[in-house]
Amino acid sequence: MTTSPTSEGSEPPLAVTEARAVAMHDDPRFRELRARLVRFVLPASVVFLAWYLLYVLLSAYADGLMSTKVVGNANVALFFGLLQFVTTFGIAILYSRYANRSLDPLADELRAELEGSGEEPAARRGEDA
Repeated sequence: MTTSPTSEGSEPPLAVTEARAVAMHDDPRFRELRARLVRFVLPASVVFLAWYLLYVLLSAYADGLMSTKVVGNANVALFFGLLQFVTTFGIAILYSRYANRSLDPLADELRAELEGSGEEPAARRGEDA
């Protein structure tokens, strides 16, 4: 598999062969990258799913609580529903920060090595992304 040039006159990176890609899966840095991803995604997914199921269960079985007026005609169910959106955006922001700090530098290093590019990853040059 080859990639197309990103701009006129630039050469595409070397082809990533299947053998090189499979070998990368055995690299301890690749395993560390996967472990870092799971350390964020699994707990975040479990917490969000539990929070969402709480909302659904309360909506189905706790009518009295969910219909309690908080401000004007806005009830607890409305605020819980809006908090679902807040939680979604919060997790997205936290993941973005986590990925920029913990995942992207290692992924860039592995990608550069896999594609055989002679360019040193930005993290090693001391540049901030």
